[in-house]
Amino acid sequence: MRGAGSRRSATRGPHGRGDAFAPRPTRARRQLDGAGGNVTLDAARVARDAGTIAEEVIAHLAGLVGADVTVSLDIAANVPEGVPENVVRTVSENSRTLKFRSHGFEES
Repeated sequence: MRGAGSRRSATRGPHGRGDAFAPRPTRARRQLDGAGGNVTLDAARVARDAGTIAEEVIAHLAGLVGADVTVSLDIAANVPEGVPENVVRTVSENSRTLKFRSHGFEES
């Protein structure tokens, strides 16, 4: 049994001050105003993995009011035996058609 001085009033909080239903003070939350990340994709599964990333990450960011979201794709290929001329032509032409900002091949 509680003593008479320890009873809580229905209108008092746990420490006998204020309204028991008053919202608790919250900590000031810092504002995060940017996001970024990078991931390496399996070349054989780029379409699937990029689609998943678009749905699970990019869509959440792009859906925010005022968000400016940029997605970049970097491609690095190492071909020890050399890239055949027909592939150089095809990749170069497709890169221009797809409006790559930069593209090219390297000599060893």
